[in-house]
Amino acid sequence: MATRYAFFGGAIVPIEQARVSIMTHTLNYGTGCFEGIRAYWNPDEEQLFIFRMPEHYERLHQSSHILHCQLPYTVQQLGDITIELLRREGFRQDTYIRPLVYKATEGIGVRLHNLEDAFALFALPYGKYVDSEEGCRACVSSWRRLDDNMIPPRAKVVGSYVNSALCKTEAALNGYDEAIVLDEEGHVSEGSAENLFMVRRGVLVTPGETANILEGITRATVMQLAREELGIETVVRPIDRTELYVADELFYCGTGVQIAVVTEVDHRPIGSGQMGPVGRMLRDLYFDIVRGRNAKYRHWCTPVYA
Repeated sequence: MATRYAFFGGAIVPIEQARVSIMTHTLNYGTGCFEGIRAYWNPDEEQLFIFRMPEHYERLHQSSHILHCQLPYTVQQLGDITIELLRREGFRQDTYIRPLVYKATEGIGVRLHNLEDAFALFALPYGKYVDSEEGCRACVSSWRRLDDNMIPPRAKVVGSYVNSALCKTEAALNGYDEAIVLDEEGHVSEGSAENLFMVRRGVLVTPGETANILEGITRATVMQLAREELGIETVVRPIDRTELYVADELFYCGTGVQIAVVTEVDHRPIGSGQMGPVGRMLRDLYFDIVRGRNAKYRHWCTPVYA
């Protein structure tokens, strides 16, 4: 099923009407921010569940604030708009939702102030982000992660994803599925557009917020599930490049990538070279929860259809 509608100019309109000029500030300078939200189809209930929608819209407000963007809708209003759009679309399959706050002024001049802000939203059917999510091959990128004093990674800034695109394309052209990106101090930051976890000696480890990561909602979900369901606490600390090579397990997580296991880094197998037990258990838990099949975490799932 193709995308038919968008929220644009304050109303739900046919997707063909959701257009901007080539003079739009965001197109020329990357001055906007966005979110990625997933909705999952549960065929047994014939229901589409949006996963952790309020948290995503809280982060969109945070990104907007950093970029001097005025977002005229509350978290609740954004949720209502999203549900109405998805109902119009009538999707009965896994769906990706893209809200966008952007500088809509038409003209030239680099700045964030004294510009018109706009909000738009669309959704489309979406499956896997990485095809080999049960055995991903990764490389350490030659590109470094953006620093907070350059373009803040805790905001999902449109222009900053050029950094992600360079990392991803370098990895793909060199025969890998994904990249692992280091910060300016040479420590592991994240993937091209995913958070990263390592299992080493039975401990779950992930880089901290000051490693120029996106403060991921799926990352927070993984840490909570590991603690509450597996009895594994997460240690937040710097990770060296060569620690990746001797890890027992590695996996990416994020709204787009979901939970994808890394089984090779820089031509070195990770652990057994197969999906490990922690990654497998977390994946199984996650995919049950996002489809509303786990009563304990059902509050994370917003149903679309009455």
